[in-house]
Amino acid sequence: MANIQSAKKRARQNIKRRDHNREVKDGIKKQLKTFYRTIEEGNYDKAREEYNTAASKLDKAAKTNIIHKNKAARKKSQLAKALKTIE
Repeated sequence: MANIQSAKKRARQNIKRRDHNREVKDGIKKQLKTFYRTIEEGNYDKAREEYNTAASKLDKAAKTNIIHKNKAARKKSQLAKALKTIE
């Protein structure tokens, strides 16, 4: 455990950031599951809405470096490809 005040504060900040990043990543995973469930149902309009939400979450996470920008781009491409299957 840190002895210096600034190191203690840094440790507290790291915990808060880790918790926030986990929430964002979990939100992305849940959104992707919802999107793929909608794809299986075959509802294009609903799937399009879910795609837009997922793409937005991916972009926001990439913007704040929670995930890598190329990973976000790759996931969005995969989602768009899946969306075209029911078009």
